[in-house]
Amino acid sequence: MTYSKQVEDMACVAKEVNHGPAPIPEEGKWVAAKEVKDISGLTHGIGWCAPQQGACKLTLNVKEGIIQEALLETVGCSGMTHSAAMAAEILSGKTILEALNTDLVCDAINTAMRELFLQIVYGRTQTAFSDDGLPIGAGMDDLGKGLRSQTGTTYSTLSKGPRYLELAEGYVTKLALDKEDRIIGYEVVQLGKAMEAIKNGVDANEAIKKNTSTKGRFAEAAKYIDPRKE
Repeated sequence: MTYSKQVEDMACVAKEVNHGPAPIPEEGKWVAAKEVKDISGLTHGIGWCAPQQGACKLTLNVKEGIIQEALLETVGCSGMTHSAAMAAEILSGKTILEALNTDLVCDAINTAMRELFLQIVYGRTQTAFSDDGLPIGAGMDDLGKGLRSQTGTTYSTLSKGPRYLELAEGYVTKLALDKEDRIIGYEVVQLGKAMEAIKNGVDANEAIKKNTSTKGRFAEAAKYIDPRKE
């Protein structure tokens, strides 16, 4: 380490006070974090690219500074799905400091990593006050049955009104309209559960039928439309 001549010539004054870092909450404990290995927690964060064409929700489960689990969910950009595939291979096993300074292929994913880093190192995780945090695999619990992201896709125009295309319940196949053409219900297919049934040997048409349901006052509709075609 090199000192300037000005500093070298200074008189030495004792440093009296050293309180250390303020403790942060981590998995039910108060931790005075000094090194990367002192950091643990599970949390979520959102990232976006410069043109804001797409977004990424990133979930990380960190134990003793190392990413043990990563869930990447993307929307709005086809290229980002492939970036997420590569980032999933990159993230696990890295320290959060390494991950912060690693090219995660897509700006939205890099931004999500930055936002998560800030949450985690400041003790603002989802598991800050949960004893021992959450087990590895907790990220998959966010996906629910069928292991599909919670997706909402809707569209509208001034002249033709709104269209529900996909909601948390599933892929919307029909919209139910009343006599004044207002939406009063819809029919959905739970694609995740339907695919599970097909993989278990159920006929595809039967699997779709068994996992189709209606919401709202669907049966009372004056007419039904396909939101993608009509």
